[in-house]
Amino acid sequence: MTTPYYQNNKYCKPFTPRKPVRSFRDLEIYQKTLQCSVLVVKDLVPTLQKLKYSFEENMVNCAMSVPLFISEAHSLRFASFEGGVMLLEKSMAGCNKMIVYLEQMKGVYGSKINADLIDDLIGTYSDSRTKSFHLEKSWKRFKTSELSGEIKPKNFKY
Repeated sequence: MTTPYYQNNKYCKPFTPRKPVRSFRDLEIYQKTLQCSVLVVKDLVPTLQKLKYSFEENMVNCAMSVPLFISEAHSLRFASFEGGVMLLEKSMAGCNKMIVYLEQMKGVYGSKINADLIDDLIGTYSDSRTKSFHLEKSWKRFKTSELSGEIKPKNFKY
């Protein structure tokens, strides 16, 4: 008995359909960035308050703005596509800003803060920025196919 081809090849995996997106809460980038904002408020803010970090409030506002922009963009894209894409781009900029805040904090405080948590947050924000970019490209492809009169796939997922 032979093993299937995809088990021997790490780049070729069996197709698994994604769960359909019914609301912004189904988007992985929303879930991940909201989880990051909770970690920032719950685990980092108390430490930063003790250390008297001057950018703490700015960082919390930025952490919350990312999932807020994603949720607003998901709804606005139907009424104003350009406005929805603009909000998605703001969420990408927010991810970049959070990375800057986290790296600066790590550089200033070093061993006084949880470096592993900071590195995990940086990685998640970096991945979320990339996934937001891919979501934007998907929205643009969908909009282009809609404008050209093509029939949309029945189970279109992004």
